[in-house]
Amino acid sequence: MTYDEKKPEKAPGDGISFLYTGIESRIAAVADLYESRKQAAATAQVALSSLQRWISGDGMPAFDSLAKLAYGRGVSLEWIATGQGEMQPASQQAQASIPLPESDDETYAFIPLYDSRCSSGHGAWNERARVLTKLAFTRYSLRKKGLTPECLACLRNDGDSMRGLIEDEDTVMIDQSRNTLEGEGVYVILLDDHLYAKRLQRQFDGSVLIISHNKDYQPMTVPRERLGELQIVGRAVWAGGWLI
Repeated sequence: MTYDEKKPEKAPGDGISFLYTGIESRIAAVADLYESRKQAAATAQVALSSLQRWISGDGMPAFDSLAKLAYGRGVSLEWIATGQGEMQPASQQAQASIPLPESDDETYAFIPLYDSRCSSGHGAWNERARVLTKLAFTRYSLRKKGLTPECLACLRNDGDSMRGLIEDEDTVMIDQSRNTLEGEGVYVILLDDHLYAKRLQRQFDGSVLIISHNKDYQPMTVPRERLGELQIVGRAVWAGGWLI
């Protein structure tokens, strides 16, 4: 099977970066203190898509919106902006509806973000990749989804074939323990020594349909007798918002 995916051109001004490293992860950590990302966005009085852009690092939140998000869970604005000090100062902890453990190691799981967009060659998918950073997710949010931190990894999506669901440059988290087709869903697969996020759907004849969210790309069929060539790296579970 051969497959080629185009990379969209970016307009000037795209890809806004935050001043402080890691603020995307800290915003995600605050959002995960809420019942859902939708509730977090409503508290900040912004659209869910805006919150997701903050978390993926593609937009800068307005101060009043960030303040509302933080205040709703008693979180320090200084901590969000710089990572310094306590996430929830003692004077504000009573505002939070979800109590946090005393230790950050108990509160957060740190998931590696790999530089692995391109060819991975033979062997393990991340064998030649390097860890760029580690992203913080609350253990509470992972437990709610039935995820084990040790099985998780993050990588950046490259291309526009899943536009509308997963954008170019979005960070995608995968559960590597789900490396077989357990039902229709979005998986990261290895095709022609490249990694792609695609929706997989098993057909009645035993073949598997590889579906792009962007309708400009036609579905691909992997016949039953060639399924050995389709390597599933893991199921995509998060991309600026939960996919499961």
